[in-house]
Amino acid sequence: MLVISCAVLGALVGALTPRVAYRLSVEYGSPSRSACAHCARPFPAGLAGWVRPEARCPGCRTRLGPSPVLTALVGAVSFGTLTWALGAVPALPAYLFVAGLGLVLAFIDLACLRLPDPLVLAAFVVGGCWLTALAFVDGAAPALGRAALAALVSAGAYLVLALLPGANLGLGDVKLAGLLGLMLGWLGWPAAVLGLVLPHLINGPVALALLVSRRAGRKTDMPLGPALLAGALLAVVAAARALP
Repeated sequence: MLVISCAVLGALVGALTPRVAYRLSVEYGSPSRSACAHCARPFPAGLAGWVRPEARCPGCRTRLGPSPVLTALVGAVSFGTLTWALGAVPALPAYLFVAGLGLVLAFIDLACLRLPDPLVLAAFVVGGCWLTALAFVDGAAPALGRAALAALVSAGAYLVLALLPGANLGLGDVKLAGLLGLMLGWLGWPAAVLGLVLPHLINGPVALALLVSRRAGRKTDMPLGPALLAGALLAVVAAARALP
């Protein structure tokens, strides 16, 4: 029942993702969208302009952002898989919160090759504070120290990659890698190592397929955020269900 309940929660989060992703899918330094880009109809002020299950503009009926069916499906699978893998552990809410923001981040990155700092920071603060509180309550200081070290190692490794000539990485990828390193490090070093390796095993075949089909060139920028998040999800499953 817990898995089903969290999958339903993930579907709800996913259904509310398109409007948020659409409004934040802008160039770096630009303000979030305040109106439909097709008919210029302004979004409602306040929370009502962000949290809406309607994925189409009320004026021109153009779909704004990704398909809500797709985002709801991805949300349900992500939340359900995390819950199935981890079970009813005290850290589960932190992982679900990061997964919810990760869902938004993935679709923004796909749309405009950007991972907004406020979303990554929010996930880092909530996830980090939750794990810190657990460390004090449950006496899991070693796990917290390992998580912090894994965050530094992950961010440092991706920073080195980002600084290499011709690298297709941005600082947003570096920050997201640090966040995911924190969450995976809490589970153990095998999970953290998998979190470093799996994204490239996922993104590599995708990039190759795009090159072969000539939908992208060697210098085409490609989003890494979705692969980072998918790799982290697989690492959680492996650490919780497959690794000793």
